[in-house]
Amino acid sequence: MDNTARLLITCPDKPGIVSAVSTFLYHHGANVTALDQHTTDPEGGMFFMRLEFQTPHLDVSRALLERAFADAVARPFAMDWRISYAADAKKIALLVSRHDHALLEILWRWSRGEVPGIITMVISNHDDLATAVGNFGVQFHHVPVTRDNKAAAETRMLELMHDNADVIVLARYMQILSAEVVQQYPNRIINIHHSFLPAFAGADPYQQAYDKGVKLVGATAHYVTEQLDMGPIIEQDVVRVSHRLQTPHLRELGRDVERNVLARAVKWHLEDRIIVHGNRTVVFN
Repeated sequence: MDNTARLLITCPDKPGIVSAVSTFLYHHGANVTALDQHTTDPEGGMFFMRLEFQTPHLDVSRALLERAFADAVARPFAMDWRISYAADAKKIALLVSRHDHALLEILWRWSRGEVPGIITMVISNHDDLATAVGNFGVQFHHVPVTRDNKAAAETRMLELMHDNADVIVLARYMQILSAEVVQQYPNRIINIHHSFLPAFAGADPYQQAYDKGVKLVGATAHYVTEQLDMGPIIEQDVVRVSHRLQTPHLRELGRDVERNVLARAVKWHLEDRIIVHGNRTVVFN
């Protein structure tokens, strides 16, 4: 994977895009090994593409390749584009409060080499999970948050994450991030929540769900925006439940869905499989 580069493209659809991109890469010694595309409308829609290519035989440096691509391909097709390199592993900061299921799932998968990034730290507003995190060899930072010190706490968190976080994962972090934090990480903060929102908002949504007799339990992973829980959705999943299940069973099923949905969303982000367009995502999974 160290030789893999990924190209993400968004632009108005028109004939010749795939040919122009692949021909350009061919002439610079790149071998295209994966390509996926999506068009919103065959007549006048938007075009999205994710392409992987191998770099060992490139005839120019990264910087020169990107400059040439901008001039020869991106500008004529009015592309919004970026190239990333698998060798430049993204740095991950995990934020958590007291619920450990989503956090431990990410750490466990990472310890097995299934999360293609570098977990640099875990930050929590409680110290409950310090030992569990330490067992994975990851730095744990306790940054308490109260109504009176929220601004100072966020300043401390930003100091810790400065140059140490390309993406922030809210693994059940039960604090609302301020606009100042969100603006510094656009489309780089991933949150997980139960899919009952906004119908069952509040302290105990699973009890509310039980009281209403729900037949589905689910979870949603999305990018964080300044509008609470309204950011572009990355992944969702549900499991069916029946009248036989009590509230503890719903919570257990909910935790299981949450951990898996979040893990998939994080992996797709790290592998550059997501293009954000407006408040929607195109996910090449």
